[in-house]
Amino acid sequence: MRRIHMKKKTIVVVGGVAGGMSFANRYRRLNIDDEIIVFEKGPFVSFANCGLPYHISGEIKSRQSLLVVKEELLQKRFNLNVRSNSEVISINPEQKKIQYRSNQEIFEQSYDELVISTGAKPIVPTIEGLDRIPFFTLRNIPDLDKIMLQIKNHHPKHVSILGAGFIGLELAENLKMRGIEVALIEKSSDVLPVLDPEVSIHAKNALIQNGIDVYTNNEIVKIDPNTLYLKSGQEVKTDFLIISIGVAPDTTLLKNIGANLGMKGGIIVDHNYQTSIPHIYAVGDAIIVKNQISNQDTLIPLASPANRQGRQLADILSGLNVYNKGSIGTSIVKVFDMSFASTGLTEKQLTKGTYHVIHLLANDHASYYPGATSIHLKVIFDKMSHQILGAQAFGQKGVDKRIDIISTAIKAKLTITDLQELEFTYAPPYSSAKDIVNLAGYVGQNIILGISQSVQWYDVEMLKNEGYLFIDVRSFIEREGFGYIEGSMHIDIDELYLRYQEIPKDKKLVVYCQSGTRSYNAERFLRAKGFEVYNLDGSYSVYDQISKEIK
Repeated sequence: MRRIHMKKKTIVVVGGVAGGMSFANRYRRLNIDDEIIVFEKGPFVSFANCGLPYHISGEIKSRQSLLVVKEELLQKRFNLNVRSNSEVISINPEQKKIQYRSNQEIFEQSYDELVISTGAKPIVPTIEGLDRIPFFTLRNIPDLDKIMLQIKNHHPKHVSILGAGFIGLELAENLKMRGIEVALIEKSSDVLPVLDPEVSIHAKNALIQNGIDVYTNNEIVKIDPNTLYLKSGQEVKTDFLIISIGVAPDTTLLKNIGANLGMKGGIIVDHNYQTSIPHIYAVGDAIIVKNQISNQDTLIPLASPANRQGRQLADILSGLNVYNKGSIGTSIVKVFDMSFASTGLTEKQLTKGTYHVIHLLANDHASYYPGATSIHLKVIFDKMSHQILGAQAFGQKGVDKRIDIISTAIKAKLTITDLQELEFTYAPPYSSAKDIVNLAGYVGQNIILGISQSVQWYDVEMLKNEGYLFIDVRSFIEREGFGYIEGSMHIDIDELYLRYQEIPKDKKLVVYCQSGTRSYNAERFLRAKGFEVYNLDGSYSVYDQISKEIK
């Protein structure tokens, strides 16, 4: 039941944007008379930071459209006391006061409840000579303005980006769309290192195919004017540098008053978003959350969780029965005409042997309807509970829909086999009668029941060394055109019934095709004939790309 407080309260919010403004607006709707004061150290209290890269290319033409809600509207419609360009510099929890700087003067403000939504700040590495080149980060509108001014005044022909995460890839695309040559430098062996390598390799290929110079497993060791010296020994001539290697929780205010902090300096909060200090709460990119699947502490600096957390805290402070359930980290990024999305855990985060992996390839809608494009989907599920642990996908269309469905399934605690039962809208322009998400359920059930046994792309060399015989059941034209696993035996699936006796009986077999469907049929047939046989999950389409990268 909602708590009724008789005395008018003063609620102070430090930081706007997703978490802070979601809190303030929701709290106002539930508490008409309380005073709500929002402090924002920058000039804009509500802006679309996820849209910033798209203004560089002109895809988002108007800078004004990035301002989600104007300050005047917040004050008039919601009676919020918004104080932009006002930086909170200290907290006195005993006196329940904050100090803030505005127009070079220091002021005090008392509070009944204090909400921290300071977000995260870009990480800037120590690099020899960094001061010898113009460099920027991109986190807010003033950062965007500096980059746009640099482009306008200096007409750069080449820009380098350090860091190939979501923002780095969006920057690379939009600078390229503006007609600027781009180099992308990433310390990890993969772009989008939050994804598994057989997925992220396709993002790297998309960048290269669109003219981006990609330097993975690399870093900048030294900078001279207009020259970056890389760890690999390569040199990159460039006009300026954008640093996008990640963010760190901006938690100095709470650190200075002894609040409990955790991994990477993130704020530790309980299920009510309460910090270790009474009457101080925190939401957004600065807080540590529980991963709902692994129950491990994590940082998920994404807009959607921050918005949800702000709203939930407003409900909690209004006496509603709401609590912090954690997050699973669902995200998506556009890379030219491709989309890459994920939800939940990756293989990198799991202990081998505790889970199954399935890779699927299907069209976004019926293949006979014009314009069908491929979706590559990876789903991971627990061996014992069959709980869905995570999923990743890429393709030109329909990727968001499928990952959103699986994200919802994870939140609802559905198992892999439950995906068979999901009913989707179907007509040829929109989907297939057997959607790829349904197919994941069918394949998962086959694995659970032992009808099919699979091996992964990273098992191939080990199994070859152990004497397993690989059988390629594609056509001769496919084998010659796409390539094949070295040492594999070729028998077209349509000839298998007549030629299976050519296969040595004393060999353990791994069958593969281009995507996995024909090889599953071959697996079932050969098993019925007495062979010990496994299906290469994802088949040659998965193995081919990643094996080339490894070589």
